[in-house]
Amino acid sequence: MLTESSIDACRNICHIIYVTLFRFKLRPGESIFDQVVYAAKKAFISGELSPGQGFPSVRALAADLKIHPNTAHKVVQYLIQERWLEVRPGVDTVVAEVPAARAGDKRRVLDQEVEQLVVEAMRVGLEEADLLEAVKKQWARLERMEVARP
Repeated sequence: MLTESSIDACRNICHIIYVTLFRFKLRPGESIFDQVVYAAKKAFISGELSPGQGFPSVRALAADLKIHPNTAHKVVQYLIQERWLEVRPGVDTVVAEVPAARAGDKRRVLDQEVEQLVVEAMRVGLEEADLLEAVKKQWARLERMEVARP
C-alpha cells in the first residue's frame, strides 16, 4: 500500500529542455551562420525536423551548438524570414511546412551551390559521371528520408 510519504519519495520532476535536433559539425574556414542555416535546412528537407515541431530558442540554440547568441539570433531570424520557421505567439517558434520556391530561388541554387560542387569535384579530380552519380545517390537518400517521415 502506498502512503503519502512513499508517493512523495517517488515523485519525478520533469523539465522541458530543447535540444538541437539537427546534426551540426563546425568546419573551419566557413561562416558559422551559413553552416548552421545549411544544417537546419537539411534537417527540414530530410524530415529530421517536422512541420509543427518546436524549434529551440535562440539561447538554447547558442548553448547547444556552442555558438555566439548573436549568431544564433541571426540564424533564427533568417529562417523565419525565409519561411522555414514560423512564430506562433504564446506558443513557440515551430518548423513550418517546407516553403515553396520563390522566383529566382532555383536559379540562385544553380548559380552558387552547383558551381561550388563542380569546382570541388574538379579540384579532387572527379569525373563528371561520378559527380552525377553521387548527386543522384544523395537525392535518392533524401527522398527516402522524406518518405519515411511520419
